[in-house]
Amino acid sequence: MNTLAAVWSWLTTASHWTGEAGLLHRLVEHLQLTAVCLLLSCLVALPVAIVLGHLGRGGVLAVNLANVGRAVPTFAVLVLLLLTPLGRYGDWATVLALVLFAVPPLLTNAYVGMRGVDRDVVEGARGMGMTGWQLVWRVELPLAFPLVWTGVRIAAVQLVATATLAALVGGGGLGRVITAGFNLASTPQVVAGAVVVAVFALLVEAAFEVVQRSGPAWVRGRAR
Repeated sequence: MNTLAAVWSWLTTASHWTGEAGLLHRLVEHLQLTAVCLLLSCLVALPVAIVLGHLGRGGVLAVNLANVGRAVPTFAVLVLLLLTPLGRYGDWATVLALVLFAVPPLLTNAYVGMRGVDRDVVEGARGMGMTGWQLVWRVELPLAFPLVWTGVRIAAVQLVATATLAALVGGGGLGRVITAGFNLASTPQVVAGAVVVAVFALLVEAAFEVVQRSGPAWVRGRAR
């Protein structure tokens, strides 16, 4: 049996989808980990980027500092965090490493989107008597939203792929399927796990695209 046939056979075996070690359970764990890390990274990066983008000060420094993190492998960050007291608290080291990994695209895209808003539009809104926060929420952020959403989409897809690292430190998710395949010397299981992760990432990408295309006007970048 060739490799592709063996992978298909593994994926279509019902017992591989059920139970605590099954694909469905691991998929739910992977989705939960991705969602938590994406939410936390948005809470960290987006307010900073939006405020700095509105003020027009300090953003370049913040973006450059955030992008420095891209040069450091996520696995190296995870290992270093495990050596700290944070490593004693379950999955928090993994969550923090993934959050740090997701911050750069969120921060960069949101800041660039805010600064890319037509200054004539902003000045016109200010001339109409809008306050700073009204400018942000009613003009700048709606117009910048396509780039902000792109940053969220990139971070989400990257998290789906990188969350497999959780399995290397005893966490859950689809990475456990892959590591179990290595432990069993089962190439079909390793490839099957990788295929499921890839398909999951593509589905997440498609979901974000559908939301943006079918969403209301402000999602597509039109100010109210």
